Amino acid sequence: MSDFALVTGATGGLGKEFCRQLIARGDNLFITGRSEEKLAILKEELSKIGTVEILYFPADISSETDRKNLFEYADEKGVKFSAVYNVAGVDIQKPFEEYTEEKLIFQCRVNLEATLSVTRYALSRRTENFKILTVASMSGSVPMPYFAIYSATKAALINFYTSLRYECKDCKITTLAPGGIPTRADIIEDIKVQGLKGKLSSKPADFVVKKALKGLDKNKRLVIPGAFNKFVYFVEKITPLGIQCRFVAKNWQNKSKDAF
Repeated sequence: MSDFALVTGATGGLGKEFCRQLIARGDNLFITGRSEEKLAILKEELSKIGTVEILYFPADISSETDRKNLFEYADEKGVKFSAVYNVAGVDIQKPFEEYTEEKLIFQCRVNLEATLSVTRYALSRRTENFKILTVASMSGSVPMPYFAIYSATKAALINFYTSLRYECKDCKITTLAPGGIPTRADIIEDIKVQGLKGKLSSKPADFVVKKALKGLDKNKRLVIPGAFNKFVYFVEKITPLGIQCRFVAKNWQNKSKDAF
């Protein structure tokens, strides 16, 4: 069995772009997402790009049972992983008091628990020169009222994978912190709500993935795509936290969306 790059959230807009660019590099892919039908269609599409091996297994990675089935399938196939690309994520946006218990747990499990679980498993079956790329967000660089769980879980990812770099010194480990990526209608609307800042911070998926893979090759700790986003990240570091939180709250208090 060949070595594979594992991609979660593969059927989403950003996940698909990672798959396309990885295939162009000649990587074999092990892709997962919630819909078996979408995975089959994606495999067919990707097979036209390059002659690589593609395995897929449908799984809701927020479910321990589904993750267990995913891992057992990989074990049965004798798969070894050259890399893991943690792309799956959930961006619920609303006041914390309006969350249901189900949605609270779902977002935390997808963004944090499942990402760490998949990483732990991939590490246990890794090849030499193993790589880890995890999609966090610019939202993880500062607390965000009305987007609090999302920003908290993305901040946790940045901190966790920064720590892991010092444990797994034989691996390349990079965290991606993009601004808006216009891959879905709701994200496009979010970018519009932010006005000029949203327009300047958003970048297309192909640009973001290209920067992410280049940064991973260089083993950068954190990749922030786009000059404007780098500037914002710098300004955040020197601006009092209270000012930042009040600004975010004012801009996001009237916007709400639920998970798909």
